[in-house]
Amino acid sequence: VLACCFVWFNNTACPSDFYGPTRLEASKVQAFTFLVRDQRLGANVGSAQGPTWLGKYLMHSPTREVIFGGETMHFWDLHPPWLEPLRGPNGGVATEINAVNFVSPRSWLATFYFVLGFFIFVGHLWHVGRAHAVTAGFEKGIDCDLKPVLSMTPLN
Repeated sequence: VLACCFVWFNNTACPSDFYGPTRLEASKVQAFTFLVRDQRLGANVGSAQGPTWLGKYLMHSPTREVIFGGETMHFWDLHPPWLEPLRGPNGGVATEINAVNFVSPRSWLATFYFVLGFFIFVGHLWHVGRAHAVTAGFEKGIDCDLKPVLSMTPLN
């Protein structure tokens, strides 16, 4: 289960290493577009309460605040006054079309890897249990005494 979680987290949190940049990491021009949009909506870009940089941000948190990467810090104010009217009833942002129902290819891929890893792990446990049962003699349909490996001479 731990391996499944590691694979899922790596594909979800750090996909740039394998699948290229996310939509919001794609270009500094796009980050500049976000800066201009935020400034037009009333964010204090000029008197920011933290480091500003025309970089890229990674994703939105469930409260739609920006989550930053190590080199990608740029935030304008800690509690932007213009976000509240834009929040929709389903938790999304009203200006983002179909933001609630859209599932990105990265999400599909991460979910696929998690489910695949889970079933591989369960299959491994099933095979281990079956091998132990055969060795202990509980599986009546499989006879261990007739396996060809038992008739081979030892390597020593």
